[in-house]
Amino acid sequence: MKVLLADDHQMMRDGLRAVLERDGIEVVGEAENGLEAIAVAKRLRPDVVVIDIAMPVLNGIDATRRLLAELPGTKVIALSMNADRRYVVAMLEAGAVGYLLKRAASDELLLAIRAASRGETYLSPAIAGKLVAQIVRGQPLSTKPEKPLSPREREVLQLLAEGKTSKEIATLLEIALPTVETHRRQLTEKLGLRSIAELTKYAIREGITSVEPSG
Repeated sequence: MKVLLADDHQMMRDGLRAVLERDGIEVVGEAENGLEAIAVAKRLRPDVVVIDIAMPVLNGIDATRRLLAELPGTKVIALSMNADRRYVVAMLEAGAVGYLLKRAASDELLLAIRAASRGETYLSPAIAGKLVAQIVRGQPLSTKPEKPLSPREREVLQLLAEGKTSKEIATLLEIALPTVETHRRQLTEKLGLRSIAELTKYAIREGITSVEPSG
């Protein structure tokens, strides 16, 4: 079983590596943001990617979506400090097969990886309990916005919120500068938000960025 660790905190990666290697699981690589995770995964072809949700440059939700589009056989397990059902559902919809809370990650990670190897989904018990309670109450697990953002629009929005210029965004995403400007215009039209401050608040509220990277 080959595992890639993607988290913007070195200490977290070191701790997870120690847990996995102690159990004989090979950690083949590490990444500190979503774009790097995709690039490293394409190069090393891990069986499992353990990915933080709140990372700079590209968050774990959008990174998972892109990664699985290119490496559909890979299993993704999400890590987060946040038990908010919106993030859980978003990760599952992106294709993740596990969602762990960071405070329990060291205890549960091996269980999640073993479940993934069997083709099963693993959720931290606290998260699973919340989702089941919501289903029992007849509440929808997710609500779709009237004008959903495309994956590329979400990527551009995150980088804008993190203070990147259009030129820097074009370089990071390897797209043309006019394309970035088009996405910026579409973002303001869809969301009805004009300023960077407004877009940043929206991005934080929707879990697209934490601005100050943290899980």
